[in-house]
Formats: sequence, C-alpha cells, structure tokens
Amino acid sequence: MNMSQRTPLNAVNRRAFMQRAAALGISVAGLETLLAACGGGGGNGGGDIRWTNWANTGEIQRFKDFTANYNKTHNANVTYNFIPSANNNYFTKIQTELNGNAGPDVFYVGDGDIGKLVANQSIVELTDLLNSDKSKSKEADFQAGLWGAAKTLSGKIYGVPVDCNPLVLWYNKKVLEDAGITTMPADLFEQGKWTREAFDDMIQRIKAKKKYGYVMESSSTAYWAWCTVNGGKVYDKDGYGDLIVQDDLKAMDALNWLTQRVREKVVVYAGSLPKGQGSDLAFISGQTGFIAVGRWNLPTFKLSKGLRYDCVPYPSPTGKIAPAPVALAYMVINKKTKLLDKAFDFLTNFVSKDGQHFRLQGNGNAVPSLSSKELDPLVTEGNDPEHAHYLLDARAAGYALFPAEANTPGLTDDIKTALDPVWLQGKDIKTTLADFASKANPRIKQAMERIK
Repeated sequence: MNMSQRTPLNAVNRRAFMQRAAALGISVAGLETLLAACGGGGGNGGGDIRWTNWANTGEIQRFKDFTANYNKTHNANVTYNFIPSANNNYFTKIQTELNGNAGPDVFYVGDGDIGKLVANQSIVELTDLLNSDKSKSKEADFQAGLWGAAKTLSGKIYGVPVDCNPLVLWYNKKVLEDAGITTMPADLFEQGKWTREAFDDMIQRIKAKKKYGYVMESSSTAYWAWCTVNGGKVYDKDGYGDLIVQDDLKAMDALNWLTQRVREKVVVYAGSLPKGQGSDLAFISGQTGFIAVGRWNLPTFKLSKGLRYDCVPYPSPTGKIAPAPVALAYMVINKKTKLLDKAFDFLTNFVSKDGQHFRLQGNGNAVPSLSSKELDPLVTEGNDPEHAHYLLDARAAGYALFPAEANTPGLTDDIKTALDPVWLQGKDIKTTLADFASKANPRIKQAMERIK
C-alpha cells in the first residue's frame, strides 16, 4: 500500500480536507498528526507503521528520505510513515497520544523522559529482540555508557540510542589569542597538560580582556560534568541510587571551584545572560572563550563567517580524558502496536550501522552510538573541527543521564531550580545540595522501586 492509497482518505480527499481544516485555523503539524492517527498506528491497529521524532527544519528531509528508502528496499507489506513533530511539548504530546490509544508505533524519547514510559509500561521491552537474529545490532555493539535510563538495574532494555552527542568544550580561537594564549587547549591535551589549572589560567586571562571565560549552561549535566571529570561521584550505585554529590570530596571540590569562579564572573552562568541570549550566541559573537556543547552546534558554527573554533575534552586532574555527560535520544516501540515485528525491523534498521551512516553522512550534527570504525569517519572527515576525534573519545569515556535522575519525575528541573540561588545569589552550595538531597532521595527511592 502506497501513501496515496491510505485510508480513510485518498490523496485528493486528503488535500481537500487539509485545505478546509487549515481555513479553520488548525496548524499543519496538527493536521499531519490527525491524519496520521486516522491512518492507523500503534493504538488503532491499522496496516501502516507510523513513527515520529522531534526534528529541526534541516533534519526533517533526511528522516523523510530514510523512510522513503526503507519503504523502497524492504518488502514489508506495510507502509512506513514519518510524522515530524516540533520539539516544543513533544513528550507531552506523545503521552497524550499514548493515553488515547493513538500513539505512533515507533518514536524517539529523550534521555530524561524514557523512565516515565518504562514505569507506566507503555513501551516494549527490547532485551530479547536486541539479542535475537532479528536485530541488526546487538546490545554489546553500542557504547556501554549510553544506555542510561533505557536500561534498568536488572538489565532490561526499553530503548536504543539512535546516535549521541558527547559534551566537550568548544573554544573560540580568536578570543583565546586576543587574551595572549599561544598554546591552544587541544595542544595541551595532546601533551597531557590539559588540567583544571590550565583551564583556569585561560579563563582568568580571557576575563581580564573583559570577555566571558566560560559560559556554563543552566542544567544538571553542566554541573555534574565538572564533578565526574574530577573523579567525583554524583549518585550512588553506579547512577541508580541516592544523590551523594554533597558528601563526595572530589565532586564538592570541583563545585566549590565552579561556584567561586561564577562569583568572580570568570565563569558566567547562562541563566544570568540577557533574555534571548545563550552560550551559542556568545560564542559566535566572540564574547566567550569556552562553551560546553555536543556536535549539534557544528552546522551553525560552519555557517558563522570568520569563526575559528575547535573542541577539547573537559580538563581533568591527569590531563587525560575523563567521564563527562553524553546527550541522548532513544528509539522505542509503543506497547500497543499491532505490528511488533514490523516496528522492530524499522527500529533496528534505523539504529544499525547502515541506518546511522545514512542519517549522519555529510554535515551531520551527532555522533554514532555504535562502536564502529566504519562510522567514525562520519565525525572526523574534513577535520571540522580540527580535533573532531575528541568527540569519539568523549563518547567512549562518557555516560548518559544518570538513571536515578532520569527516572525521578521532575528531578532534573528541581536541581536547576535548587541551584539557581547558588549561581545567582551566592548561596552556599554544600548546604544547598545537602538540603536538596534530603528531600530528593526519598523520591529517587520511590521512583526506582517502580522500575526493576
């Protein structure tokens, strides 16, 4: 069945329907969702497979192309339909559809939201399927640190990393040069001298030139990164247990240093920037030396005339690479799909070696989640940035959002809210974290008991 033969609307009626509905003020995205629901997905049991994710304008065509190619090359007796969705309120929309038995068969879910779907048992456990002969890639083929909340403490897997974005420090070469810095961070890293002291010296010198040394994002991963690269622990039980950062000496040493630098305005908290400004704009406009992002900003950097940039791992006590966060999305399957085998076939092809190559080739904005020498050149080809291979090193050493945090509803947002007074008002960080942990740990325990 091709797209023009989908019921209950043929191509002509579909076009007329969209024109009438648009006249009533319904958005195009809303129309596509409505039509897709009518076409029969996971909850409706039709003959098509619907899949969705959030995507920016530049990415949508690539996902459409992948879907068209899959329909052409796989004789599955069903039609696979891609329904793009805006990032804004994406997960709320997915939850509403799942609750109404109208959810897509296959879809993306963020690393901070997958735990909710595992807890309410609305997605398929994939452990056996991943390790079966139906799977193009086995569990062991993916980087071990990327599973996060998609994998329970008992080892059950509910989502597969589609690709990933390791956090590294990106630096504006001109800002560093204007501050009198002649040895770039990547050169120090190659010499085993990229330590917090070396980084501190650079951001102090940049601040002396009335620029931001480093803009720190307003997110828990931005804070925890400095803890883990300095050898500290944030959560107990390999990330599945209590919040213990407040009692870890190495973690608190890093956070105390960070707090002091924020007070000195050497490190600038992104939450204090003027409205409408972010770390990426500060970086492109030459207002900051360093920011910490994944590969997702690379397409924007490439288009920024005159911008000279490179990346380097976070500094560590040894001068070598250390564990830092990796941003992720997982592909999951609606538990109410009527076409599980067909849905899994699409999923495993999407995240396979060939699938990731198709999606990430040329101007990609992510890093493969599979350990594969065949895929690594997608990141390093063209040497943009010059030390792009650090993204692969950071992936190998990195970790997904801690399961304890991801599985506890609202915890990530609450951490940001709790620590805002530290960055904005000078509140003591250890006292703040200790007080927060006393309230958070019972919530974590309760959340983890729901997921086995």
